[in-house]
Amino acid sequence: MTKINVIATLCLLLGLVQFSQAQMTLEENVKEWERAKAYTKEYLDAMPESGYSLKPTAEIRSFAQQMLHLSDANYGFASAATGEKSPYGMGELEKSTTDLSKANVTKLVLAGYDFVIEGIKKLKPTQLNEKVKLFGRFEMTRAMVLAKDFEHQTHHRGQTTVYLRLAGVTPPQEKLF
Repeated sequence: MTKINVIATLCLLLGLVQFSQAQMTLEENVKEWERAKAYTKEYLDAMPESGYSLKPTAEIRSFAQQMLHLSDANYGFASAATGEKSPYGMGELEKSTTDLSKANVTKLVLAGYDFVIEGIKKLKPTQLNEKVKLFGRFEMTRAMVLAKDFEHQTHHRGQTTVYLRLAGVTPPQEKLF
């Protein structure tokens, strides 16, 4: 085998390995987002209707607003990561939603997770390493935008643990797997 054939074969194999790793990453992303959606739904279900307006202090978000903020970010981050157009402007759900009932907030939050999951499913493995602008100013890979979104939703869901406790509710069991 000539040196060129060996190099070409190695490049092909390296490309296939990278493709399979990226594909696995997309599948893992979908799986993790589905788990996060189910976990957040447990939080939404655990809070009684009366707790959706609960504010631990006057100057911070209510439980409903906290969950809508999480959803706003899911739309914004996922739109940047996947290229899918968000149906909402940044902060629109939290600022403009007047129906803060348990049923409506749950519907809106779960739809936000579906937007992320469906967007990830449309990505090609090679796109994960492409650079995009997040919120028009932060340049990073699509994979990093998804990671930052995941961190954000985890942070805000975690904050609502206190809201559940204040409402006299035991928070859902941790759902790492």
